[in-house]
Amino acid sequence: MSSKFNKVVSLDEAMDHFYDGMSIMFGGFGGVGSPPTLIKGILKKGCKDLLLIGNDTGFPQIGIGQLITQNRAKKVVASHIGSNPIAGELMERGEMEVEFSPQGILAERIRAGGMGIEGIVTEIGKENSWISGGKPTFKLNGVDCLVESALTADVSIVFAKKADTFGNLIFDKSARNTNPLVAMAGNKTIVEAEEIVPYGSLDPESIITPGVFVNMIIPSEGVDWKWAWEME
Repeated sequence: MSSKFNKVVSLDEAMDHFYDGMSIMFGGFGGVGSPPTLIKGILKKGCKDLLLIGNDTGFPQIGIGQLITQNRAKKVVASHIGSNPIAGELMERGEMEVEFSPQGILAERIRAGGMGIEGIVTEIGKENSWISGGKPTFKLNGVDCLVESALTADVSIVFAKKADTFGNLIFDKSARNTNPLVAMAGNKTIVEAEEIVPYGSLDPESIITPGVFVNMIIPSEGVDWKWAWEME
């Protein structure tokens, strides 16, 4: 990077921060909002034994699901794996651990990680052993509650519609989904942007994620998978 105001790097430079056994937090839901070029780079580099944290496991050939299909994850923290049968098969065979977290709780755990809070307190999931197993509980205001730990990752990967060179971000409709939260919770946050514009040229009122949360930006090569509704 030439300066703190120019965080644009190549895909190869970004890939220097990915390695076996690391934790990766990702934005997106069903592939929408997941960064295709960064995911392709991780696949090409051959990273394995990953801890993946995000809303879902995509579809087998879409989004983060490609890493699942190629057996690169040792554990997933997600709210939903049902659209990716390979994730279910790996879980059933004991080849990939899955920690389920209700979608809203997952989002709050990620937000807590980004805000530097150790965890959150909730009633949700306390009667479900898949959710509550092994977690601290206590009574608050007469209500039994779970303590859910905050989530952070070695690297967060984010997909933005537009970025300036400092990393101020604008998202595209539903592709915004969890990306703003994920951007806050990575020890490093690497953004893939469809369009990169000069620093200071974005309307400040339109910026969703401030550039202080972003370490690097790469230009997107575009979505390289077919969506589920395009499959024959």
